[in-house]
Amino acid sequence: MLNGFRSFAAVALAFLVGLSCGARAVRAQASGTIEGTVRDPSGGAIAGASVQILNPVSKYERTTTTDTEGKFRFANVPFNPYHVAIKADGFSDFSQDVELRSLVTLSVNVAMTLAGANTTVTVEGDSDLLEKDSTFHTDVDRGLFEKMPLESASSSVSSLVTLVSPGIAADSNGNMHALGDHAQTAFSVDGQSITDQTSKVFSNQIPADSIQSLEVISGAPPAEFGGNTSLVIKVTTRSGLGVKTPTGSITASYGSFGTSTAGFNVALGGDKWGNFVSASGLNTGRFLDSPEFVVLHDKGNEENFFDRVDYNLTPADSLRLNLQYSRSWFQTPNTYDNLAVYNGNPGGDTDQRSKIGSFNIAPSWTRLVGSSSVFTFGGFLRHDQYNYYPSNDSLADLGPINSETITARPQAHQRRPAL
Repeated sequence: MLNGFRSFAAVALAFLVGLSCGARAVRAQASGTIEGTVRDPSGGAIAGASVQILNPVSKYERTTTTDTEGKFRFANVPFNPYHVAIKADGFSDFSQDVELRSLVTLSVNVAMTLAGANTTVTVEGDSDLLEKDSTFHTDVDRGLFEKMPLESASSSVSSLVTLVSPGIAADSNGNMHALGDHAQTAFSVDGQSITDQTSKVFSNQIPADSIQSLEVISGAPPAEFGGNTSLVIKVTTRSGLGVKTPTGSITASYGSFGTSTAGFNVALGGDKWGNFVSASGLNTGRFLDSPEFVVLHDKGNEENFFDRVDYNLTPADSLRLNLQYSRSWFQTPNTYDNLAVYNGNPGGDTDQRSKIGSFNIAPSWTRLVGSSSVFTFGGFLRHDQYNYYPSNDSLADLGPINSETITARPQAHQRRPAL
């Protein structure tokens, strides 16, 4: 067994501290909270009012109702501008544009007016829904995931980013290249930096069914992402925080090249806690991009597990734990000239295979210091182990050989588990 590639991204704790003022606190984090209270003209709470937040660009949309105290709360909301719309029986509709750009909770307190009463609308110059962020980026919400015709089931995140983001191209190994750069891609998963080349060849990607939204920065990244010169992908994972009724899905599919998939996910939580779990599997006859028109020796499979746990200790303190394990096992695609011949007889095709095991453990603690300050402390342990298995016949890996030079064929030197 050969450890051809081994990445130990972080063994020691990574001290992630964000302390900034105003609305631009800790942009490396990807999501925040919008909450508020809905009251009538006399100051009484309005229970059962419908509250919606919507971003018309990314199509991100969530809806909830106010509780008995007239309060509402949206947790794990990606940073972006949003249109807030509130409706309640007997009252005029209310709408307001807000912008969520930090971990500091954004409060929207509303006093509704009675239906039919005179209403005055005040339009402020900076209250529109236009983004004021000069960074060149693309926002992708989960609603778009199921609509895109992804060309690769084994690297769905790379396929999605390549299709929806301008200036990004993909190679046959599942890597993404922005604006001509080769190895400057970085992921930020809920604030955790992953600088590995997360392709389907040497490192498993985060499963697509665990992602709530993406922000793809394909221009010059901001300073908080270090020395990366081009592509940064900020991932906000799905959460069960506030999901009081179990919500989830079960999926299965079958397609070309014998590709079959199956998976499930479920979210459940309350006002202070939440848990989201997903598991999926893939089996296909074309795991990697084959160099031939006819697919030769290209079978593979992949299994993913993801779990995110959230818990709010106090209104100012929150804990989060991300867990991920992925395993892939696939053949190295053959070409016609790999069909070696020994002593005038076929000596067995090349049979090179690879196995990748990846796990990621990322706990973090966030404290709201004040209305304009956030402190985040987190650590992560990530490990990718790549195992390469040569052909059972050692001569098969040499390619085409003149049969007159071969007098004996060595026996297989290594036993491998079945695919």
